Amino acid sequence: MKMKYLATTAIVGVAGLAGGQAVAEELSVLSGNNIESIAISEALTDAYTAMHPDVTFSIEIRPGGTEGDNIIKTRLATGEMPDIFLYNAGSLLQTLRPSRTLVPLNDLPNIGDVLESFTSTVSDSDGNIYGIPSQPAVVGGFFYNVPTYEELGLEVPKTWDAFMANNAEIAEKTDKAPLIQTYRDTWTSQIMVLADYYNVHTQNPDFAEKYTANEAKFADTPAAKKGFERLQEAYEAGYFNEDFGAATYNDGLRMVATGEGVHYPMLTSAISAIQQNHPDQLNDVGFFAQPGDDAEHNGVTVWMPTAFYIPKDSDHIDTAKDFLNFVATPEACDIITDAVGASGPYLVKGCTLPDDVPRAVSDMLPYFEEDGRTAPALEFLSPVKGPGLEQITVEVGTGIRDADSAAELYDRDVEKQAKQLRLPNW
Repeated sequence: MKMKYLATTAIVGVAGLAGGQAVAEELSVLSGNNIESIAISEALTDAYTAMHPDVTFSIEIRPGGTEGDNIIKTRLATGEMPDIFLYNAGSLLQTLRPSRTLVPLNDLPNIGDVLESFTSTVSDSDGNIYGIPSQPAVVGGFFYNVPTYEELGLEVPKTWDAFMANNAEIAEKTDKAPLIQTYRDTWTSQIMVLADYYNVHTQNPDFAEKYTANEAKFADTPAAKKGFERLQEAYEAGYFNEDFGAATYNDGLRMVATGEGVHYPMLTSAISAIQQNHPDQLNDVGFFAQPGDDAEHNGVTVWMPTAFYIPKDSDHIDTAKDFLNFVATPEACDIITDAVGASGPYLVKGCTLPDDVPRAVSDMLPYFEEDGRTAPALEFLSPVKGPGLEQITVEVGTGIRDADSAAELYDRDVEKQAKQLRLPNW
């Protein structure tokens, strides 16, 4: 079913001329349903409209998670994809067969200003680049409620044992949920497994290479299986909010911002949503990396942001490309910051952050300032990511499945994806 957006936003592109008159164009864009994606799409299209008032743009939204992935694939396959759409970089992009379905952007004048660390995640094996980043880089870990930490005299944990000790103290001394989970939005259930990859990489630096070559599995790699084990441990400890099965992503952000809950595993892209929905509590939310076993190796898993893409079936390719070229500018970065706040380092040369970044951003930036404290998420090191992970992690996080069987099931899920991609040795 086609989802309608709440309003129609004017966007502008490069209008053609006929008989000396500008020819009006109407383009369409498909956005994710989170508040930051919508706000960014609106702000960028409004700015572009101000420069090129002869083109309009209608915006649709789609669900997140597996349902949203299926909508993207179906609309590309049927030729019904809007002229521009927002979607993931990395392994999920590869499932779209970009060389067959998307427009290369190598000839954009500003493509050289997009950092190679990003373009490498939206390219094919022939070096064709397909996406422009829609936001700054994102890291995964835990948001935490700063006033609660201050009230209890807690320190930011650098090991998993210290983190669980903090949860125990919160449970004992307050009526707050130590650890927020929001399984109504099933995609959020994956974060504790995915954000643990820095710790996997630290212990097994060649895991991604072996995993892609079908020489390593989650089930037979202790460091990789720990993400599932930590989720199981947290569930069995009883630290989740009572409504974790019905709570949504927006509920989770509200809880950590207001102090109803204390820890929320999430990507830092959500800082923008906190700024939009809970501006008065923005600096009550801090951030720390998902802890591992070794305090001396404490770092974050880094995600590349979603990107704007153009389907090959678009009737407005030139205008859409001009819009994406505009997105790859410092001016566009400033527009994004004005719209949703600063949530991390930008991936376009010349883009800067304001001095007064939110508390969670200032907590996150030091990880980028020291060598060895960041690692890309597995989906940016390997094209293999099983589509069923969010269902598996919901089962672990509700006690239906243990970590051992979850890792084994995910390995089977991954195998299906690898064979679809026709990877060697699968």
